[in-house]
Amino acid sequence: MTEPIRVVVVDDHAIFRSGLKADLDERIEVVAEAATVEQAIAAIHEQRPAVVLLDVHLPGGRGGGGAEVVAGCAALLGETKFLALSVSDSAEDVVTVIRAGARGYVTKTVSGAEISDAVQRVAGGDAAFSPRLAGFVLDAFGTAAVANVDDELDKLSARELEVMRLIARGYQYKEVAKELFISIKTVETHVSSVLRKLQLSSRHELTRWAVDRRIL
Repeated sequence: MTEPIRVVVVDDHAIFRSGLKADLDERIEVVAEAATVEQAIAAIHEQRPAVVLLDVHLPGGRGGGGAEVVAGCAALLGETKFLALSVSDSAEDVVTVIRAGARGYVTKTVSGAEISDAVQRVAGGDAAFSPRLAGFVLDAFGTAAVANVDDELDKLSARELEVMRLIARGYQYKEVAKELFISIKTVETHVSSVLRKLQLSSRHELTRWAVDRRIL
């Protein structure tokens, strides 16, 4: 049986932490909670979780909130991955925490099942974003277009390009299927083809590939 994913929940509202713990499914094991920047950094170093569910706005520290927590755990970034979870969907908040090293950003409007799915994706090395939030990241991190981007895009069919853009923005397979009126199995087939043609190994690499080339 697969071991559950060890998670630290960081949020300054105890009621939200309790509700979140109750909503997460059996794939997730909450091993610690924290309410401030200092508590979070201490708990993460002590527990070495696979994933940290991290609110963006936290009391304590130097006022840097979630981004300060990520920075304070920089030595663990290869071992521990950070998934921002916030009521805020502002571009500034999204970009700040992703620049610090978080692997994804979801809003608190999503369901417990969706958060559990996002935790699993981040634990596996992929990126996870609420739909459309990834556009902020694509805008912020893109610089100059890469010279061979057209040649790379020419490898993809029109449908593969549509699927690639949605996946890079953080859409789940079922959301892509609904958006494009195709089956989830067809989405999986297109994603596999895109990764093979672009010589990438994961959704996270695909997101970074799209970010570098400013492909929305």
